[in-house]
Amino acid sequence: MVIVRSNAIAPDPRVEKIASALAQSGADVTALGWDRSGALPESEDRQAYRVQRIRLRGKPRRGLGNLPQLLAWQLYEWTWLMRHRRHYDMIHACDLDTVVMALLCKLFFGKQVVYDIFDFYADMLRRTPAATVRLVRWFELRLIGLADAVILADDARREQIAGSHPRRLAVIYNSPDEAAVSAPVRPTLSAGLQIAYLVNVQRERGIFQLLEVVGQHADWHLDIGGFGPDCDVVRVRAEQAGNITWHGMVPYDQVLRLNAGADVLLATYDPSIPNNRYSSPNKVFEAMLLAKPIVVAENTNADRLVLSAGCGLAVPFGDAHALDQAFTRLAQNPALRAEMGQNGRRAYEDEYSWEKMRSRLTALYSQLRTEADQ
Repeated sequence: MVIVRSNAIAPDPRVEKIASALAQSGADVTALGWDRSGALPESEDRQAYRVQRIRLRGKPRRGLGNLPQLLAWQLYEWTWLMRHRRHYDMIHACDLDTVVMALLCKLFFGKQVVYDIFDFYADMLRRTPAATVRLVRWFELRLIGLADAVILADDARREQIAGSHPRRLAVIYNSPDEAAVSAPVRPTLSAGLQIAYLVNVQRERGIFQLLEVVGQHADWHLDIGGFGPDCDVVRVRAEQAGNITWHGMVPYDQVLRLNAGADVLLATYDPSIPNNRYSSPNKVFEAMLLAKPIVVAENTNADRLVLSAGCGLAVPFGDAHALDQAFTRLAQNPALRAEMGQNGRRAYEDEYSWEKMRSRLTALYSQLRTEADQ
């Protein structure tokens, strides 16, 4: 089988976990990605599966400015899938920008298609004419019904795809695998507060409010890194500060090690963006796994997850004062941090563990294979 994702899979924790789980269940798995940099290996053997990359240079753009690149990617994806069609029987297509070509393979070559919706595409188009957004929404809802199965990253996203008619639906949360956790990079501080933020570096995630707040507390320390449009600005700000460490883009196991050494994690997403209102960020489940409290933004699905589990605090997005108050409360109350951490760990074990998600995933594929054999 082949998993298709429109990034370089370097890293992509969700794709990597799915590929590993399916390979361990007996499938011959290739993950096909898009290398926009042209600098990564074209082929890479992982422990249980292979990564193949299509080298197509470019940078992500906003709105319709991204259309020429996306159309070129569709052509390259189709060419690869057609040339290798005798080597796979199933396609796990991640998001709208991979599923169209996958469904053409279903039509012409009889391949089974699982449509994994990381983010509903129409709700990502923030600088696109409203008529175009409506057309994309209608198109994606129709495609959902053509796939053999659909996967959502959170149960709340059922509302987001209302009006579609999936043949089979499974919810696979973005839970980390406990097997990936190793010793923390540094021990937690005996005084002050150790904060970790390693994810997409962009202003829509509350980055600049975080830098502002940490800059006012010399006894706090922030580990920050990742990738995204605001990396250069954040790196300069970090270099100017004495209590912020910029890590750049780091492997996922290093992300977990840095998070394991923190007192508190952060996942504040702008709720004015529709996909954010339905998101269940990796960071929430990483915090649960590691028994760390987390601060999230109000009016997002993340605050529902966190507050129902009692494993963190919610603040209004973009409110630096409220963020400061939340961090100060946690800094001054180690017992509260420990209680929230244990609440999160309990929720991970009871509801969100990767073992539970792996079982759902492999059961779905087992059903599809049985269906294909009949």
